[in-house]
Amino acid sequence: MAETRVALVTGANRGIGQEIVRQLARLGIIAVIGSRSLEKGLAAAEPLEREGLVTPVVALDVTDEASVRAAVAQAMGPFGRIDILVNNAGILIDGPSARVAAIDDDVFAKTFETNVLGPARMIKAVLPMMREQAYGRIVNISSGLGQLSEMGAGWPAYRLSKTALNALTRTTAAELGEGDIKVNSMCPGWVRTDMGGPDAKRSVIEGADTAVWLATLPSSGPSSGFFRDRKPIPW
Repeated sequence: MAETRVALVTGANRGIGQEIVRQLARLGIIAVIGSRSLEKGLAAAEPLEREGLVTPVVALDVTDEASVRAAVAQAMGPFGRIDILVNNAGILIDGPSARVAAIDDDVFAKTFETNVLGPARMIKAVLPMMREQAYGRIVNISSGLGQLSEMGAGWPAYRLSKTALNALTRTTAAELGEGDIKVNSMCPGWVRTDMGGPDAKRSVIEGADTAVWLATLPSSGPSSGFFRDRKPIPW
């Protein structure tokens, strides 16, 4: 019998995160909803449970190390493992008109706390067990706004945080080297969520697809890459 994999998705009480949980659970994976608000996480699980999907909920604030440790321990549950980590939680609190010369330091600090240090905390928390079991899939939800190859003006805090997240992806993958722990970044595109807005071109189903693909890569799959629509894109 094939092993039942366990996934933990941060920021999964809505939008792309909730859809990643749905798609993973439909594949037979125990997909854990990580939500800063336990109440919102439980509400997000209700429609998934009506589909017959197994989607436990844990309270998880990626900006709080104690919360991260507690959530990882709870998510492991009776299986004693986490096979898949999807770092989806993120914030966007600056905008297209924001400029480096005028933005408050606090905006940079808050953005990096969630978008960079949060994923780093999560990776540190799950890596020991992934190393022990010699298996893991880590997926960092990044953005095309973080691409150095197409860097431009606007959203400076968000752009820098996603560029740093991509660096975290490459650094972690390089440290792990060859083996069956894969670490990748992906860009979901412009998706109709609370963050993306109603005019975005993509559905959450489309936005989640590449993350789910990376979360379920075979042993021969890539690591240390940046992807959109299951295809590599420039850093």
